[in-house]
Parts: sequence; structure tokens; C-alpha cells
Amino acid sequence: MKVGLLSDTHDRLPAIESLLTYMQGLGVHMVLHAGDFCAPFALKPFVDLNMPVIGVFGRNDGDREGLRAFAQRGVGIELFEGPHSMELGGKRILMVHDIGEANPRSLENHQIVLHGFTHREEMKHRADTLIVNPGEGCGWLHGEPSGAILDLQTSDVQFFKLRDVLTPKPLPDE
Repeated sequence: MKVGLLSDTHDRLPAIESLLTYMQGLGVHMVLHAGDFCAPFALKPFVDLNMPVIGVFGRNDGDREGLRAFAQRGVGIELFEGPHSMELGGKRILMVHDIGEANPRSLENHQIVLHGFTHREEMKHRADTLIVNPGEGCGWLHGEPSGAILDLQTSDVQFFKLRDVLTPKPLPDE
């Protein structure tokens, strides 16, 4: 089972839609989001593309009640306070926006930890735990919207940048 990984999408609707469309094309049917959707309308691409998402709130998710209300509109959108622990595809997963808010012992008790906050993609292992930050879905800080795809069976992570996956549009004839 492949799941998409996103974080820090910060209301950038065209990037969110393009990232989700790319993931769908690779067989992703669910996204895990490590926070900072920002405004409720940032969930619209998930609803429009019928892409379920499980997410945690980040520091810039000020209208949490609005986000929760928007989540009731469509596909399986579940939003939680972080850190949030769950099981998916036989793996214990911990989701948190800022990894500094997770107890180090809690990190060790999960097979996969998804976090955001730094806007930088990262993958590392701590003992038997895979720790992943998919980067920034918005591209506001580093200019490149990014995400990742996680294969839950193999724990392989594929990072991608939006510029690398978009098909260039032909130039108009002069």
C-alpha cells in the first residue's frame, strides 16, 4: 500500500492539487499530512480529487474548528491534535508537526514517524524507526513544492519536487 506524505501546504491550492494529482497517477489513494494546512479552503483539493487524508494540526492552523467543519464535507478527512498515533497497513505510525513535540520514547515505539515544520525533506532512521519529513507542499520558503510517497510494505520513501513531475506546457506558436 502506497500513501502520500505532505506537510506545510500553507493554502497553496495549485501546488496541493498538482501534488495530489501526481500521487494519484502513481496509485496513491490516501495522504498523511503533518500539519500547516492553514485555512479551511486548503482542504478543497482533497475533496475535489476524492483523496482521503489523515492529518495533524500544525502551528499555523489557526482555524481548527473551520478545518474540522470543512473536513465534514467530503471524502475521509480526519484531523487530529498531534502527536497522533495510529496503525495503517500493519505499521505503527506517529504523526506530529514539530518532531520536538514528540516524546523521544514515543518515537521509539513507532515504526514510522511523519513530521513537518522545518519545510525541508528528510529521512533518517533512529534504531528501528523510520523518520520522514516530506518537505514543504507550498514551496513558499524554498521555492519548490515537494512531497513524498511511502510504500508501507517495504518502508521505501520516494521524495519528489513538483517541478520534476509536471509536464511542461508547449509554448504557443508565434
